Amino acid sequence: MQEERLRRFAALWSRAVHPATSAPLSRTEFEQYLLPLAGRLRDALHAQPFDPAPGAEVGAELVRGHCTDPEALPLILGAVDAYLVLYCPPDGGAPADEYRARCTRLQHSLAAGFARELRERTLAEQEAISRAALTAQAETEQALHTSEERFRAVFEGAAIGVGIADVEGNITDVNDALVRMFGSLDSPVAGRNVGELVHPDDAPEVWGLYAELVRGDRDHYRVEKPYYRGDGSVLWTDLTVSLLRDAAGRPQYQLAMMEDITERRLLHERLRHQATHDDLTGLPNRTLFFERLGSTLEPGSPHGHFGLCYLDLDGFKAVNDSLGHAVGDQLLVAVAERLRRCATAPHELVARLGGDEFVALTSGPAAQRDVTALAHRMLTALTDPVRLDGRDLSVRASIGIVAGRAGEADAAEVLRSADITMYRAKAAGGNRYELADADSDARTIARHDLTNCLPGALENGEFFIEYQPLVRLSDGTVRGAEALVRWLHPVHGVLGPDQFIPLAESTGLIVPLGRWVLEEAARQARAWRNDGRCRVPLRVNVNLSPSQLRYPALVAETVAVLDNAGLDPSALCLEVTESALIGADEEQLRPLRQLADLGVDIALDDFGTGYSNLAYLRRLPVSTLKLDRSFTRGMQCVPADPVDVKIVEGIVSLAHTLDLSVTVEGVETGTQADRLRILGCETGQGWYYARPGPPERLHALSLADAASCPRN
Repeated sequence: MQEERLRRFAALWSRAVHPATSAPLSRTEFEQYLLPLAGRLRDALHAQPFDPAPGAEVGAELVRGHCTDPEALPLILGAVDAYLVLYCPPDGGAPADEYRARCTRLQHSLAAGFARELRERTLAEQEAISRAALTAQAETEQALHTSEERFRAVFEGAAIGVGIADVEGNITDVNDALVRMFGSLDSPVAGRNVGELVHPDDAPEVWGLYAELVRGDRDHYRVEKPYYRGDGSVLWTDLTVSLLRDAAGRPQYQLAMMEDITERRLLHERLRHQATHDDLTGLPNRTLFFERLGSTLEPGSPHGHFGLCYLDLDGFKAVNDSLGHAVGDQLLVAVAERLRRCATAPHELVARLGGDEFVALTSGPAAQRDVTALAHRMLTALTDPVRLDGRDLSVRASIGIVAGRAGEADAAEVLRSADITMYRAKAAGGNRYELADADSDARTIARHDLTNCLPGALENGEFFIEYQPLVRLSDGTVRGAEALVRWLHPVHGVLGPDQFIPLAESTGLIVPLGRWVLEEAARQARAWRNDGRCRVPLRVNVNLSPSQLRYPALVAETVAVLDNAGLDPSALCLEVTESALIGADEEQLRPLRQLADLGVDIALDDFGTGYSNLAYLRRLPVSTLKLDRSFTRGMQCVPADPVDVKIVEGIVSLAHTLDLSVTVEGVETGTQADRLRILGCETGQGWYYARPGPPERLHALSLADAASCPRN
């Protein structure tokens, strides 16, 4: 079946390309020639890892197969784009988008190989022509010295354009081939001066080489030079100019020989455009943008200053997921056209980096002001909905702006800063722009570095646990401790959970990290219970993150940890933040109910910060409320804040009505502890009793007033 599909692809490819080839083959023969090339493309498309290099080999083989007509390449690429993935589809469940991207890269590689082989073929032909031209030059010089008739025969019979001028630049004679190249008798070349044949696209060195030649300082030079034809069109030539001397060696004539390379030049420009512009939107692509950005940022650049906008559409994935990629592509085309119109100055460039990411670059002394105006124009241009297939699609975007002086940063640094700033704009609600800030960049990069280090940190044993005691307020006895994980980073030192737990949440590492904390805490709780110095069995509190609550194996793994540690479920309390349970349905609460039914205590941590409905507490499988420290700070002073006293009194009354105990965080003074005890709070936790520390400190607590302890 695969080989039959491959033959059908080769047949369609042959049907599309054969009319534009100069191959001495019938279409059936040409199809047989394409079949192994089609096989190479198919194999490259499916290769793991993917490598687009075979595309270049196929491009070269097509040139060798006489597919050299300027119109052949678009037909070749069009057939590959339309049929390769269709007839050589991805295996199994591989994503189609990846294969479309691979197909695009194979087309680029094929075009590059085609152009390279065509260039080498052309250079070989040029070399042959050059040798013929040099032969013609030698014959011409000999003819000038021996026979005018013989010279005229060579001059007129040459297949390339030949012209003769004196050393003052006056053109005295041209052959018919040159006349045909210029294509008009209305403004003949003969009789004009070489200096009149200037073109704006002349290479900078052309006229310097010409001056050296007519002075006699050089004997010849060769360049690619454009001319205007009589009808105003451009003629591109491969021009060789040689100096003819008289018998005494003095400069006497110039001999110009030129080959028409206009078609090759146009092909080169088309290939260059394809390589530097986005296929979907027609905007400059990543390659061209980085070329422009690199030249703008070079030290000593004439631009002086630059400004860059990094734009990403808000919610574009939802368009693709709900309406399909075809509609998404149409939306990108419409957005690209609006953004293109925002670049109103010659020094402004809008490009597409890929996906729904666009960039805009401006340069010049006023770039810092201009780039903000450019970002504003881009957001304004996207204000009106885009109408597609009878529906209006609203478009929002977030933009990160970086501006500075050329030479201060390279392209990668500028793009990274713009990307970070763009995500800051998204985090602020989107549909806005933000200016780059070095401090924000540094914090984001530091977070990124920590995120990358997290997996290795767990494997390398860089995490450890400190324990903060939980004290019964009625008699000051230790009832247990909360396990608090720390990270001993090899560079940054000890990091608290607020610095890495959110990163672990975002990467999914919180599940294995949380399992490790639970295992270590359970082992320590077993050790405490085996230690005869403890008057009562100590319980250990372990925090559960929202991601762990959604982990399917939470209950099974918790039971396994308790069994392996030989620990009764009542020795464990799992702390869940109030915000994690707001709005949770019965399916989400089931793991906690199962654990509570097994005898594990559940504590509602940071209570009072989530603004939940107090009646909602009746549905939760919790046995303890951990009151947030913000409600009890007012009790540290004398007299106590009456509002805080009333709030705590009300919460304690509600908790006891629901048969819940109350633990208070942030107990820092004896006065505060006494007031909380009088209000009915069962347990306290804070610096008044002990700071978090190693597990052995639980046997030697100091109850000194924490107010006398210096804070870190």
